[in-house]
Amino acid sequence: MRSSPSKADPLQPSTLGFAHRGLHGPGAPENSLAAFAAALGTGAGIECDLRLTADKRILVFHDADTLRMCGEPLRIGQARLDDLAHLRLGGEPLPTLEALLSLVAGRVPLLLEVKVDGDLWRWIPALGSALADYRGPFAVMSFDPGLVRLLKTNLPRVRRGLLVEDRLPPLKRYLACKIADPHYAGVEYAAVSRPWVARWRRRMPVYCWTVRTADERRQAEVHADALIWEADGRPRS
Repeated sequence: MRSSPSKADPLQPSTLGFAHRGLHGPGAPENSLAAFAAALGTGAGIECDLRLTADKRILVFHDADTLRMCGEPLRIGQARLDDLAHLRLGGEPLPTLEALLSLVAGRVPLLLEVKVDGDLWRWIPALGSALADYRGPFAVMSFDPGLVRLLKTNLPRVRRGLLVEDRLPPLKRYLACKIADPHYAGVEYAAVSRPWVARWRRRMPVYCWTVRTADERRQAEVHADALIWEADGRPRS
C-alpha cells in the first residue's frame, strides 16, 4: 500500500532524487569532485559523507581511513589536512566541503552526512563556519541523534535529518527520533515498507537509501519522498 507524504519538503528534491556519493563509476570515484560533477550533469541532487580532520577541516570522504580509496592507511580524524594533501581521488586531492560547495554553487540540493566518529563536540563549530555563507539548498544528517540535536540547538536554521537502519530496535528508534527531533528521516531501503516508516512519513519527509536496482526503485518510490540511489537504481528518463 502506498504511504502518504507529509507536507511540502523545503529542500525540494526533484524526482531525480540524490546520487549516492555522487554519480560514481569508472574514472569518477565515490565522493570525488568528478563524481559530483557527473551528478550535476544529470540535474540530480547529491548525497555525500563528511569527515573531520585533526585540524577541524571537513573532508568529503566516507571511510574513517584512506586505505580502501587511496591505498594508504591514514586515519582522517587523526591527520591534519596537510598530512592528507598528497593523496589523490580520481586524480585530484581529497575534496573539502568548501570545494564541493564551490562546485555545486546552489544548482542542486545537497545531503551532507556527518560521520561523527566519536568527535561530537567539534562538529558544530566546524559546520557552522563551513556553511555560514552558502546560499544553496542543503541539509545535514547523521546516524547519531546527538549530533542532530546539537544542530537543532546550535544551528537551528540548518535543515537536519536522522538516518535510521532497519535493524535498529523499536525503542532505540523511538528514543533516537525523540532526541534528534529531525526535519526529515533517511531510512534504509530494507525498512522503507515498514509500518513505522509510513507513520513517520505522515509527520515529515522520508528519504530512502541506498536504492541500487530498478526493482528497488519501483518499490521505494511508493513509500518515500525522495530516493538516494546509485548504479542501476538511478532514475530513467
